[in-house]
Amino acid sequence: MLLYEEICARLLDQIRRGVLGPGDRVASEMELAVEFDVSRITSKRALEVLREAGLVERVRGKGTFVVQELPDLSGVTMPLRGRVAAPRREARTIALVVPDVSDSYGLELMCAIEERCAEHETHLIVRRTHGRQADEEKAVDSLVATGEVDGLIVFPVHGDFYNASLLRQVLDGYPIVLVDRHLSGIPVSAVHTDNVAAARALTTRLLDQGHQHIAFVSPPPVNTSSIEDRLEGFRSAFQGRGQAYELTGLRSTLPGSMESVEGDIDAIRQFRDRFPEVTAYVACEYNLARMTDRALGRERVVACFDSPGDSIGGPPYLHVRQNQGEMGRTAVDLLVARLRGETVPNLTYVPFEIVDAADDH
Repeated sequence: MLLYEEICARLLDQIRRGVLGPGDRVASEMELAVEFDVSRITSKRALEVLREAGLVERVRGKGTFVVQELPDLSGVTMPLRGRVAAPRREARTIALVVPDVSDSYGLELMCAIEERCAEHETHLIVRRTHGRQADEEKAVDSLVATGEVDGLIVFPVHGDFYNASLLRQVLDGYPIVLVDRHLSGIPVSAVHTDNVAAARALTTRLLDQGHQHIAFVSPPPVNTSSIEDRLEGFRSAFQGRGQAYELTGLRSTLPGSMESVEGDIDAIRQFRDRFPEVTAYVACEYNLARMTDRALGRERVVACFDSPGDSIGGPPYLHVRQNQGEMGRTAVDLLVARLRGETVPNLTYVPFEIVDAADDH
């Protein structure tokens, strides 16, 4: 056996016996040269062969370390030739629990999640809750109880209170990543737009265009973090300029709502008649923007979050374009990292941009 192969054999044995475990530092070229009474060229060759076999990784400026995920060492013999085969393991399965998807919002997010799962060789199950909290609780409980999945990506429904099943799983340490919104005060990983900053930027654009009286329209914001944050951002834009107005009791655009669209349209018109000085409206989402536009008959400027415009046969608006693709990919990456035992952040923002109606193609 050649000298460098003797070093490889010794280190391979230490890895097999657990003397060197995943992430552990391996002796340096100089240390191995002294220990085995060989030249540094020989010890360097040994470490390079181990790297090529996929057993160690070399980090510039830090040293050599055993890889975090070791390949299958059963049946490996010396001398090492090329990369050792990775262990065969059953593919992971995760579930996406989502109110619903549409061209206006959600479809791009779901597609990005599906594509990223394929890249991670992870199966994906989708459960739609139709915006009903009871269905969300049932989906979470059944998926976890049956052991059908290894982790969850959840797009929480709008609600006046938190989903008890979701909270229970979070507190029990079950692997969960939220998308689009977060649960205030609850230690769970969440990926979404910085809604405060986005709403502030959108409202500031209207103020810069000369609108001094601007209204925010939305469903009730209580315990729906995305709406709460957008309302906060809207309010924060009025720093010694303009005046803010709020209409936050609209419900017809909520998934599964029994409220009539005509009732909300009447409420918007009554609001307009009460505050005729308002020249621009910021809607918290696209469908509500379309309804506001319909109610006002193009008498006022309407801006919103997410505006697919012509792609779904609807009008474009000045809007916040959220990066749904990045949101979905990041959610999968975080959940996979969590399943590997890695620590992941509780809050991750994805970028947004403000897009004028004329630029929405």
